[in-house]
Amino acid sequence: MDAPNARDHPQPIRLALCPPSFPPGPVCGAWWPRSDDLAVELPGLVDAFALEKGRVTRIAAHRETWSAAPCELRVSGRAVRAAWLVSGCDPHTIRLFSHNFRRWDLLVVPPDTAATPAARLMTAASDPANRLAASALVAAERSRMPPRDVPAADPGRS
Repeated sequence: MDAPNARDHPQPIRLALCPPSFPPGPVCGAWWPRSDDLAVELPGLVDAFALEKGRVTRIAAHRETWSAAPCELRVSGRAVRAAWLVSGCDPHTIRLFSHNFRRWDLLVVPPDTAATPAARLMTAASDPANRLAASALVAAERSRMPPRDVPAADPGRS
């Protein structure tokens, strides 16, 4: 699942891309960032993505997914423009636009996801047969998890 280190990023980029398929699915792969700080995370994604698909010039993402929403992000010495949406954009998706006007929607695996569910999400999102949107994939994965233990009532209270 880890793409090779792109340029001088300290950790491997966790990126899984679909092979070309027709018709394309609702997502073209998955990315598992280590934090919700897009200014820190995006350079690795953009550099790794460029090795496979081409240079990214713009991104669009759901505003509430990330800790900050700058209009431009510096990546490898150049600016990548960002559009921040609150509707019409799946909160578990980042949309990448390349210099050749192509668009790719990637599932963003929440950074705090454990390794096993994250691996399942990345595998599902990069499967060319997948027809589920990003939030549907995340919801399906969450439904597989056992329910959290509900704390017992405090016996000292009446």
